[in-house]
Amino acid sequence: MTAIDPQTLSEDREARRARLFTRINKADAWFQVIGVSWLTPILKAAAGDNPRAQMKEIWRLLGVPLLAIAAFLLMWGTLAPKVQTSLGAIPGPAQVWTEAVVLHEDAQAKAEKEAKFNERVEKRNAKFIANGEPEKVKNIAYTGSPSYYDQIWTSIKTVFFGFILATVVAVPIGILAGLSPIANSAVNPIIQIFKPVSPLAWLPIVTMVVSATYTVDDGLFSKSFLTSAITVTLCSLWPTLINTALGVASIDKDLVSVSKVLKMNTWTKITKLVLPSALPLIFTGLRLSLGVGWMVLIAAEMLAQNPGLGKFVWDEFQNGSSSSLAKIMVAVFTIGIIGFMLDRVMYAIQSLFTFSSNR
Repeated sequence: MTAIDPQTLSEDREARRARLFTRINKADAWFQVIGVSWLTPILKAAAGDNPRAQMKEIWRLLGVPLLAIAAFLLMWGTLAPKVQTSLGAIPGPAQVWTEAVVLHEDAQAKAEKEAKFNERVEKRNAKFIANGEPEKVKNIAYTGSPSYYDQIWTSIKTVFFGFILATVVAVPIGILAGLSPIANSAVNPIIQIFKPVSPLAWLPIVTMVVSATYTVDDGLFSKSFLTSAITVTLCSLWPTLINTALGVASIDKDLVSVSKVLKMNTWTKITKLVLPSALPLIFTGLRLSLGVGWMVLIAAEMLAQNPGLGKFVWDEFQNGSSSSLAKIMVAVFTIGIIGFMLDRVMYAIQSLFTFSSNR
């Protein structure tokens, strides 16, 4: 039997350990993208990399935030009952959690009710077809009230539609403004005038324009959806436009000189030189725009009574029941969590296309 060299074993262990730490470091980039960077020191500590130092990192990245959340919940639960309103005391964490569970159960009940309705419609249509009466087949839409999850999904679809419209408008104009000082001089006054305008000012104008121009009743989109989405577009395009123009204008002058020497045409210059160099700032603008759009959407839905989370909040405010405040608090946390997730999604996309370390 051949003896195993202890030095060889030690070298193999070190090599495996090095490969493990390499994998952990690569995973750390994605942990930071999705907001769970505290996983990295936990994995490193488990792998035996200076446990004391890693415990300090775990405390900083996980322990301190959890302690802050616990302190916030304690303060909220202590002070909330002391604030009396026309609807009773401000709900504490326990009441808000109870209402979140109620909303979840209500959503499940409504989903089952809709499924049963659709099943009955399908059986009805199948019966007509079996009896040779296809002319009686009808696709009857379910008209029940939307669940809490339906309203969340409506808001998410609306904000992404408005955000995409804003991106389609803002990026080309931003590139033009960044490449041409004359175009920048033309665009800048418009940006300065319209950037500060509140969504509450845009909403009546958008509502009237959509009502006057979108006259079909069975179109692809509802008027309420278009009204909210276009309001989001008008308020959220400015960060993308400004950051795109800034990113394009700040391209290294040596690269511009190289493009002239190589006699690149405009399209090649934009796709091979301008966009890759300006992408970090463009994505910064996109992340800001999506955040602005999400805030604008909630306000627009509340004011215009368009379907979505904003309408849910307003309806509960008008309802005035003993559980309304708790349901509004559930919506507030939902809006905040979704806003965080939208930013993480944009940062993940940014990480795929750029080498920026900005978060």
